[in-house]
Amino acid sequence: MIGYLNICLRLAIWFLLTADFSPANIMIGIASALFLPRSYTDSSVLKDWMRALWETIVAIPQAYIEAVQIILRPHKEEDVTMERVKPGRTPGLIFLDIFIISFTPKTIVLKYHENGWYEVHKVQRRKEQ
Repeated sequence: MIGYLNICLRLAIWFLLTADFSPANIMIGIASALFLPRSYTDSSVLKDWMRALWETIVAIPQAYIEAVQIILRPHKEEDVTMERVKPGRTPGLIFLDIFIISFTPKTIVLKYHENGWYEVHKVQRRKEQ
């Protein structure tokens, strides 16, 4: 099951990058998704994949809400924080985490540190004093 999710993720990335659904491009995408090296993980990763997919679904309305908040009340404060990567994440799940964080308008991942941290830039409303 995990292998199919990895292949689907690779194909989705390929089609997002190429934006071409011609038969030749589909064949190239399938070939590259199948022949790229992959690591084999245990079945507990499936639970992490389902959680990450749920977070992706939840991020869509959250992105719209944050966009309206930024339009109605400007956010002029900026902050860069370090967020810990959840333990035992595969490269595909790390990519999905970065996508979810960067999908919303108030946050973006600036850098992924190999020692298990995301550097996240956030905009927020000015604190009332």
